[in-house]
Amino acid sequence: MDAAQALNRACYCRTLNPDRLRQHLETDPHLAGMAQDIAQTRPHLFSSTVVFLSQAVADQIRAAVSALERVMALPAYQAQALMRAPAIAQHDFGPLGVFMGYDFHISQQGARLIEINTNAGGGFLNAALARAQQACCEAMDWAFKPDPALAQLNDTYVHMFASEWRRQRGDAPFGLIAIVDDAPAEQYLAPEFELCRQLLLQHGIDARILDPASLSWQNGQLWHDGAVVSMVYNRLTDFALSAPAHHALRQAYEAGAVVLSPHPRAHALYAEKRNLIALSDQALLASWGVNDVDRQLLNAVVPQTVRVTPERAEELWTQRRQWFFKPEGGYGGKGVYRGDKLTRRVWEEITAGGFVAQAMVPPSERLIEVDGVLTDLKFDIRAYAYAGQVQLLAARMYTGQTTNFRTPGGGFAPVVILP
Repeated sequence: MDAAQALNRACYCRTLNPDRLRQHLETDPHLAGMAQDIAQTRPHLFSSTVVFLSQAVADQIRAAVSALERVMALPAYQAQALMRAPAIAQHDFGPLGVFMGYDFHISQQGARLIEINTNAGGGFLNAALARAQQACCEAMDWAFKPDPALAQLNDTYVHMFASEWRRQRGDAPFGLIAIVDDAPAEQYLAPEFELCRQLLLQHGIDARILDPASLSWQNGQLWHDGAVVSMVYNRLTDFALSAPAHHALRQAYEAGAVVLSPHPRAHALYAEKRNLIALSDQALLASWGVNDVDRQLLNAVVPQTVRVTPERAEELWTQRRQWFFKPEGGYGGKGVYRGDKLTRRVWEEITAGGFVAQAMVPPSERLIEVDGVLTDLKFDIRAYAYAGQVQLLAARMYTGQTTNFRTPGGGFAPVVILP
């Protein structure tokens, strides 16, 4: 057991300072009351403690994200990914996709990639949460020293949006940015939409939080309430923009009339679960010219992934305890199954098509105190990244099969990297 694992099992003190969290959430008068609202309506959004990670594992995660993005930029990789993608994913207007999320479990051998998300939520919330921690005792003072990168994170986020804009619009001045999701006020992570809007406004960029159904496509432009929408921060999980309510946004995107980030192409290249099959196939990666260093790193980090087919069904059922089954187009842990929990009825649904099997990598555990009782929670690590560079590491703690934000004591937690 390394030092990080030992601390995750032994240091269960509270480190979250609620007053400091309020200050970092409510950075504008328009945000007043957000901390109290979150506490009342989303009591399991934030954990009261941190997760410890070794420097070696943190370095491995950063190296893996860079290697993955190098591979996913290869023409051969993109050709096989786009071949099965919808027509809308064939467009390439330049943007890469803001807030990429690389999710990892931590094993005895190091970090193991579980999935990639193109509209990973929590970046703004975790930035505020990480700044709101305090040492639980004098012996832990080293872990809570000011972090310059954390202090500059909001600027990093703004520069990311600006980079996306420039990749499609060059030196043209910013227009209105719409932060878009279905019924945005009802989304569980709705508070960070407001954090994003206020941050953009503070940097002189007009921003609104909108339901895509309120958008209209007229005269070659995307409109909302008499204003032209120039850029969309896309939080939709309709990755191909195929729903009727998203028709105006789809038309604007296909015409190149709006800067959309993240976009359907990014989802096809990064988040579609069948991509994990290629990323875990050493022979295929070698045939694409992936260098030895990157292949060795991905071999260590990406668990073996195979497609569930009728021909493999009997073998996979026999070995089901070794596998985790995921829908090819899934996201956020929805519709996933641990092999050791499968029933025959569910297995019939899985073998009907549209699933991959990923080698089982159990999550690590964090011992915390909940209402005076020591409790084991699982956790994963999310790396928020842009253009192959990790911006922030955060943890999500939970019980059950996947993250759920319903676990007492669970939720987002900052990551403390041991020197």
